[in-house]
Amino acid sequence: MPAAPAAAHQRTDYRLFLPACTAWAVTSAVLALDPGRHPSLLMAALAAAVASLVLLTTKGPRRSVHRLTAAVLLTAATAATTTVLHTADLHRGPLPALAHPAALPVAAGQRADGDGRSGPVQPKEEKPANPEITVELIVTGDPKQHGSHTQGSSLSRPTLTVPALVTRVRASPYPGNGSPPTPVATRTPVTLLIRSQEDYPWQQSIPSTELELRAEVLPERPPAAGAPGGRSRIDSAALLAPQGQPRVVTPPNLPQRLAAHLRKGLRDACDHLPPDTRGLLPGLVVGDVSRLPEDLSDAFRATDLGHLVAVSGANLAIVLAVLVGGTSSEPDTPGRGGLAGLLGLSFRTTALLGTVLTLAFVTVCRPDPSVLRAAATGLIGLLALATGRPRRGVPALAGAVLILILLDPYLARSYGFLLSTLATAGLLVLGPRWTAALRARRWPHHLASAVGATAAAQAFCSPVTVLLAPRISLVGVPCNLLAEIAVAPATLLGFGALVVAPLSKGAAEFLADLAALPVGWLAAVARRGAELPGAELAWPAGSFGAILLIVVIVSLAWAVPPLLAGRRFRHRRTRVLVALAVALLLPVVLLRPASVVRLATGWPASGWRLAMCDIGQGDMTVLPVGPGTAVVVDAGPDPKTADACLRGLGVTRVPLLLLTHFHADHAEGIPGVLRGRSVGAIEVTTSEESNGERSRVFRWAAAAGIPVVHAQRGERRTAGAELTWEVLWPTSPLPAEAEGPNNSSIAVLAELGPPADPLRVALLGDLEPPAQAAVLALGLPPSSSSAVRGSGDGMSTSTDGKGGGGVGSARAGGGADRGVVRSGPGPPGVGRVDVLKVAHHGSANQDWSLMAALRPRLALISCGAGNSYGHPAPQTVAGLKALGATVVRTDRSGDIAVLGDTRSLAVATHLHQGRG
Repeated sequence: MPAAPAAAHQRTDYRLFLPACTAWAVTSAVLALDPGRHPSLLMAALAAAVASLVLLTTKGPRRSVHRLTAAVLLTAATAATTTVLHTADLHRGPLPALAHPAALPVAAGQRADGDGRSGPVQPKEEKPANPEITVELIVTGDPKQHGSHTQGSSLSRPTLTVPALVTRVRASPYPGNGSPPTPVATRTPVTLLIRSQEDYPWQQSIPSTELELRAEVLPERPPAAGAPGGRSRIDSAALLAPQGQPRVVTPPNLPQRLAAHLRKGLRDACDHLPPDTRGLLPGLVVGDVSRLPEDLSDAFRATDLGHLVAVSGANLAIVLAVLVGGTSSEPDTPGRGGLAGLLGLSFRTTALLGTVLTLAFVTVCRPDPSVLRAAATGLIGLLALATGRPRRGVPALAGAVLILILLDPYLARSYGFLLSTLATAGLLVLGPRWTAALRARRWPHHLASAVGATAAAQAFCSPVTVLLAPRISLVGVPCNLLAEIAVAPATLLGFGALVVAPLSKGAAEFLADLAALPVGWLAAVARRGAELPGAELAWPAGSFGAILLIVVIVSLAWAVPPLLAGRRFRHRRTRVLVALAVALLLPVVLLRPASVVRLATGWPASGWRLAMCDIGQGDMTVLPVGPGTAVVVDAGPDPKTADACLRGLGVTRVPLLLLTHFHADHAEGIPGVLRGRSVGAIEVTTSEESNGERSRVFRWAAAAGIPVVHAQRGERRTAGAELTWEVLWPTSPLPAEAEGPNNSSIAVLAELGPPADPLRVALLGDLEPPAQAAVLALGLPPSSSSAVRGSGDGMSTSTDGKGGGGVGSARAGGGADRGVVRSGPGPPGVGRVDVLKVAHHGSANQDWSLMAALRPRLALISCGAGNSYGHPAPQTVAGLKALGATVVRTDRSGDIAVLGDTRSLAVATHLHQGRG
């Protein structure tokens, strides 16, 4: 039996553990306190310091307990004092007062507008203008882009936030005041919110740059109900929106200019690489994720590889390991290795080089929380090396946490710092023990080390990640194991490209090409892992979910050792049965075949004829054609949600994706529909409005090699034996009274089920009342030829002679129009329907003449829970119920499936865990 690693048998030093935890807890609590309590808090800190001195002078049999108590009290007092001093600038000076509208001094009968001018008193219902000021500030961090999110019909514009330190404030001059306003010196941390970069290239801002600019002070948002403290931000006194172009007072200092030059050189060296590699390599090396594809970023989060997307402490550990040796699995190895050992450098010389390298790393890669944690831990280890002491992982980590919390109290509320600390603690505390247990069962050394370290880090971090997103990754450990072989070469080659880029662009591109192989492997692992249907498991949100996961992890940790080393499991038959059970259950859990999922969850309901996906504030409807095949109408706002819905329904082939109109809440999910599925064609409206979204749709289609066809009124299509539909709208050109993107929505009348007795379904997109009235007036298109049903999952098409394309063979056939008209008002063909997809998410803008003509039995509304648009409108729901319709909505019921036929219409719902 192999010997266990020596690290597993060494006694771990936990003396700094309690002081570090105390400093963290006290700092986090003080940050949440109201500033008015700070004086009394300082008095309590003074009392705690005095009590600690008294305990240190006490003699007796419990002296060790007294010392420990004194250390805790002194640490708590120091943490409280430093936190109050660090946050003092958040509450003094003019900016904190301007950020709270209630605190603005307004003279009687006057108002302060955006230019500081006086005017009549505004009516109470009018929103007062935000004050504008001129400030001088120093940029203290890199701009962070907040990606576009779907806001109803369109994508919100991406915004930037830039941390800064205001050094001088000058109020706007008042008319008639000949003297300029007196500037006020201050040191107030603020956040710049940039909505547009047309005036100034904010994305290229470099820390340490001093600017003068005019800015609007945005009001402080009230904290959420039940949130601790009285402020929504803990590290910024105000939110400033720059107005116009700033003036550069002082350019960035030399180290920051050099760091920016190195970062740009690495980006330039990656320009010729594929999109995934071009975006991932700078993120992996220096934390530059400005070009990282959004779907790849989502894949890294889904597989618990998010620490690789941006630079982390692991990068510094890799670089230092090259210099001084040592690995994460053997953190307490004494002495010196790496290049320093090969070159015979002294301990002090090695420590000095390591310190310079660490400081350069922090400057170039930016002082993110995980980088600071790794740098502080590494510097403590280098200090031990310089003094000839062995490196001890746990004391170094605890000391680093204690020092950093005292120097930068805001780290106590940073999830990045917490996750980095917990991951390192897992590697140091559990990693060696689990590695030893695996090696005791004859596991290969490197495999045992990798599995033990990865599982330990996951066990420590998972309860915190549940607080950020209510899910757990079932592929996190295997994906991290697969990624580990590529992290070190990708990091080192990337740093090589970074260093040589200023000297030779060709050499940098060559190293980037070499790095592209391991970086491409990382991207492939993330994408393939995230594509597994069972990659993520929904989990209860909040503190309850975190505590529950801790209980589960502790239970597994208690139960797994018998499987590894228990005597009763040494029999070969038992081991074989356990291996077979894992081999059979693991693929079922990860692949989640539709038939198995249906047995476990009852979804999708057997015999479903239409499904409306719960994709948030948007639309996505699925019409089944055959096993694994369906026509999809709209794709919703989110690719991940669209993909998950189709996976749950077992859809792998899409003969046609019908996009009703070019709005983000209907089209942004298209990449999710295309993911891993064969799509025959994408059908779109003839309108060319919403050019931005239209261009994105055509770009996605071209990249996937999918033809795009345009819908025309009168077009009839069939798919399989039990699905046919005809296009009711739009006409070309649109009437003047019915223009606009919503009114250009494709509206169809579909028939689902056996031809002898089909369900009639009206899908109205986002039509507004003018277009709805036009649909009612026009009725069904005149029939010059009937739809010819195809067999299987094929699709056929016929038109009214005005064109239109189809997927598969296009046929023409004679015979009467098979559209069945039931009793009801309206022009010929617009009779009652069984199911209505209510237009525009159930908004108040409905044409009730059309609703009365359709008189649906079942009205389906797709909308997001708690959406800001008030969808569905109460009057719309009430009106539909008055017409005799049963109203079912996704925000309350989740996914919706329509079952049965005209005689027995039914609905099945599937509410997602963790969704509103």
